[in-house]
Amino acid sequence: MLPQARNGLDKYQRMGHVNVKVYHGYGHTHNLVLYGHVFRRQPPVQKQFTKRMLVNIIHLLKLFFVQPIPRVKLRLKWDDQVLETISEDDGFFKFEWESVRELSAGWHPVQVAYINEQGQEEGYGEGKVYVPHSTQYVFISDIDDTVMVSYSATKFRRLRELLTRNPRTRKQFEKVADWYQQLAYAQTNDATPNPFFYVSSSEWNLYDYLTEFFAYNKIPEGIFLLNQVKKWFQLFQTGKTKHTGKLLRIARILDAFPKQQFVLIGDNSQHDPDIYTAIAAKNPEKIFAIYIRNVRPGQEKYARQTLAMAKEAGIHTFLFTGSGEAAEHARSIGLISEQPEPAQ
Repeated sequence: MLPQARNGLDKYQRMGHVNVKVYHGYGHTHNLVLYGHVFRRQPPVQKQFTKRMLVNIIHLLKLFFVQPIPRVKLRLKWDDQVLETISEDDGFFKFEWESVRELSAGWHPVQVAYINEQGQEEGYGEGKVYVPHSTQYVFISDIDDTVMVSYSATKFRRLRELLTRNPRTRKQFEKVADWYQQLAYAQTNDATPNPFFYVSSSEWNLYDYLTEFFAYNKIPEGIFLLNQVKKWFQLFQTGKTKHTGKLLRIARILDAFPKQQFVLIGDNSQHDPDIYTAIAAKNPEKIFAIYIRNVRPGQEKYARQTLAMAKEAGIHTFLFTGSGEAAEHARSIGLISEQPEPAQ
């Protein structure tokens, strides 16, 4: 049953300051999922980039001055289907449905509308839903200290990186884009690249920030699954969440794609070795390989011991420092070819 929406609209809604933010969704014909948020006013999107620290700090702070709108109705139209839901107390919403027609592999456009008190549609948001080919690999990757240099293990250093740099001045690990591009076309072609899921402890506040970073650095487009929106006074808690939340998000992806083989990529700055090994223990037939970037040498021994449990189950595992050596390992196990052909 659809939960009851709030009666009456506050002054922001009456003035029309409603923004529907739609994130990339995923699934297949019988199991589709789409997420988003409803905010008062449009969260700022950075269009000019500079190395000036103060400018970067101001823009980053603006991303955390958000005002989610709780308990309002939203409508999704999918072909002849009409679905409705209510935003949660933090403005977050989710649509989960089954398509009445068979879906082809690839990206499918989608639109979500906010429904006002008079039952009229307004405040449209657009997104995309990805349907992978049934024979493809699926890659699930962490972001901080796996793709992007973030110093997650040190709270103040992580915060300094976040505040003082913009998406185009943040550092990616050397050759990570090359490796991920090779993985995107592993055992497939330009028409149907392998899907990437970027599951992170970073907040939804950083969605546009992260998509800009990935696009600028030519890292494959994918579906982001992030953490609960935070306010400005919670900045010191950014990037911190219980690891069980990440485990559940990854488990949800595995359930959505019963025919695919998965490759998990993370680092040893926090809990990835434990999370990935736990997932592999429950789904050994679905996990093809686990890659862990060694960013904390003091945790190397523990990471190796943890990965050994997955290796005993017949899963390829590799603890690496550089993306180049990870790519060589991927070639050695037949995951990527000797002559990868990334998209032009």
